[in-house]
Amino acid sequence: MITDVRHVCHPEAVRYFDTDELRQHFLIEDLFEAGEVRLTYSHIERFVVGGATPTTSALKLESDKATIGSPNFLDRRELGVFNIGGPGKVAADGVTYALGHRDALYVAMGTKDVTFASDDAANPARFYLLSTPAHTRYESKVVKVAEAKSMPLGDQATANKRTIFQMIHPDVVKSCQLVMGMTQLAEGNIWNTMPCHVHDRRSEVYLYFDVAADARVIHMMGEPSETRHLVVADGQAVLSPPWSIHSGVGTRAYTFIWGMGGDNIDYTDMDMVAMDALR
Repeated sequence: MITDVRHVCHPEAVRYFDTDELRQHFLIEDLFEAGEVRLTYSHIERFVVGGATPTTSALKLESDKATIGSPNFLDRRELGVFNIGGPGKVAADGVTYALGHRDALYVAMGTKDVTFASDDAANPARFYLLSTPAHTRYESKVVKVAEAKSMPLGDQATANKRTIFQMIHPDVVKSCQLVMGMTQLAEGNIWNTMPCHVHDRRSEVYLYFDVAADARVIHMMGEPSETRHLVVADGQAVLSPPWSIHSGVGTRAYTFIWGMGGDNIDYTDMDMVAMDALR
């Protein structure tokens, strides 16, 4: 069930937002609650961002007529599921998919029944959900983290040594517009990318996890000439509109899941921003 709706904000208005307003419009703080499915509907690319945390019983992905507008959640949508908790299972129209820690699942448009379960209620799965509108039915498929297309990047000298795992990606699994993956920073590294970029043809959502209780990630956003920031804790997500930069630095190493939707599925489609253009 949709618990929150976020509307699109014009960049000229965002220039005048205070901290509370930035967090209200762009930060999703409470994704994972034991025994619940929590969903946020964003009018940025019509994303639905959610978390499912089953414990003793399975949880069902329900549609919401007021926002989704169809009897079943995936009648006109596709879904990416990442497990950032203990081992669990996702059942889609009677087919059960086992997801270990950091495994992903692409769920095809037209799937009617989706449920989430944990193998052990004492060590529950935490399923991160990201959905976009779709126009074609492709094949539902599990992508184990070991099967992802991995790309080592960065350097210790610039504190951004990291590995990118492309999981719901044209080289791994077919999708309509949803592209997702995971970036893991090496110990002692804190920057996820810099110099930063924008891409006016796509928007993103960032889910930060493996953030220690006493650590935070400073997510940089805003127009290149009008930068802003959000202080983000473990298990929180940031909506990143197409006009905004998206870069982050942590107080220690962390991991994040990036998800994109928009006009294309080209991972390299980005407009770089020179360091001297940032303000």
